[in-house]
Amino acid sequence: MNIHEFQAKALFAANGISVPQGYLATSPIEAEFAMRRLGTPIAVVKAQVHAGGRGKGGGVKLVKSPKECAAVTEKMIGMTLVTPQTGPEGKLVRKVYIEAGSDIDKEYYLAMTVDRETASVAIMFSTEGGMDIEEVAHKTPEKIVTVRVDPTAGLSGFHLRSLMFGLKLSKEVAKEATSMIEKLYKMFIKYDFSLLEVNPLVWTKQGKFIALDGKMNFDSNALFRHKDIEAMRDFDEEDPREVNASLYDLNYIGLDGNIGCLVNGAGLAMATMDIIQLHGGKPANFLDVGGGATKEMVTNAFKILLADPKVKTLFVNIFGGIMRCDVIADGVIAAAKEIGIKVPVIVRLEGTNVELGRKMLADSGLKLIPALDMDDGAKKAVAAAKQ
Repeated sequence: MNIHEFQAKALFAANGISVPQGYLATSPIEAEFAMRRLGTPIAVVKAQVHAGGRGKGGGVKLVKSPKECAAVTEKMIGMTLVTPQTGPEGKLVRKVYIEAGSDIDKEYYLAMTVDRETASVAIMFSTEGGMDIEEVAHKTPEKIVTVRVDPTAGLSGFHLRSLMFGLKLSKEVAKEATSMIEKLYKMFIKYDFSLLEVNPLVWTKQGKFIALDGKMNFDSNALFRHKDIEAMRDFDEEDPREVNASLYDLNYIGLDGNIGCLVNGAGLAMATMDIIQLHGGKPANFLDVGGGATKEMVTNAFKILLADPKVKTLFVNIFGGIMRCDVIADGVIAAAKEIGIKVPVIVRLEGTNVELGRKMLADSGLKLIPALDMDDGAKKAVAAAKQ
């Protein structure tokens, strides 16, 4: 789960991380009043969307008066902000954050993320903070120093010294950076982050670090421990298909293709998407109903898939181990009776109760296209979608 910058700044402040003063605004009048409250000669208007690279897309603007702040806000709210992270469809700006300008001396980049390969927390620190950090990582990766922390042992002086020496920081800067990293690491563990990014982390001319931006992504599986964080969820920023799927405990990720996929098991779901693309098709989603799916879950999965106007055909690919094929068949039949299925449906069933599942589908009267195996099903799905 992601949150907005203004929410991240509030979490930073609550955990002892210095941030510029700022106020949320949803209209030009609120923005003008916010800058007057700040009382600073320069402010920054920041579009609040779940995406990085806002500056390059026109979502971050400096203003020098309350009237200018209102004018910029009027143009920004309602615009579709396109950044490298939003894709060509962009994100609709519904609110902005009005923040006091900072007296910047130097920009840094600092991020922490879960490194699944080493089962550790990777801490990345660079003197090349700002909008072009992706280019730095691509062209000069040696400018980003990384250490990996075993969460069972925790952050140690060795990790901190490796970061400071790696970037050849002065004693004054290293002392403040060490304190900042220690606080951020405690936050990372406390709130079950999967990603915590500060870009830029600025060193001011007054000699202290300030988090000028904040990107936070939380492990959704741990949200039951953080109801206050879960309450920050902004459904407007999420794919409505994914929001609906989460209500029924379905593992769903929306894509931009036209072949809807209903599969059990994450590995099989990924293999299904791969084989569809191998045969020239484009999957419309990743959907794993899991091993413990019920008839109701399968029915709701069909509803979500069919609610996507881009979907031209459905590919049901089930290998019944824990998941029984007759449960899938029951869900398909229930969905067809309740909402109707007007697109071709290719069904491949194997495993537990497969003969019963096939018989149920055959006796249902539904116009389904059986598949011999996964490859055969993918070919038929791609052909049906093209027609």
